[in-house]
Amino acid sequence: MFREFKTFIARGNVIDLAVGIIIGAAFTGIVNSLVADLINPVLGLLTGGIDFTDRYLVLSGSVANGSSLAVARQSGAAILAYGSFLMAVLNFLIIAWAVFVLVKVINRMQSAAFQKEEAEEPAVGPSQEELLAQIRDLLADRAARI
Repeated sequence: MFREFKTFIARGNVIDLAVGIIIGAAFTGIVNSLVADLINPVLGLLTGGIDFTDRYLVLSGSVANGSSLAVARQSGAAILAYGSFLMAVLNFLIIAWAVFVLVKVINRMQSAAFQKEEAEEPAVGPSQEELLAQIRDLLADRAARI
């Protein structure tokens, strides 16, 4: 059983998956920074300074007006944190778009490499059967002339 597990781990797919997860986690940090440091300020500028990450509705309980989302959560009131949800959706869309572009570039590179590989392959001549058929036909033509 240990040998089978070792064989399973040694396969490229598992290692590729592990590398993908690690890079994905690092990429998520970059996207979170992109959203928090670049997109949110622009959205705030366009919407008159509103920061969506701290937007929420109080469903029950009391929260002081103008309190941050963290303070509202600590107060014990039931809140609907729609701003955090919108930012999570935005993060997802940005990550999905970036992965789409990355996959598209990789597919284009693989396609170009495959076409180059096909172009470099030498032309294959006729098979042995085709050569024998040609010889037979030539001999038959020569015999018919005699």
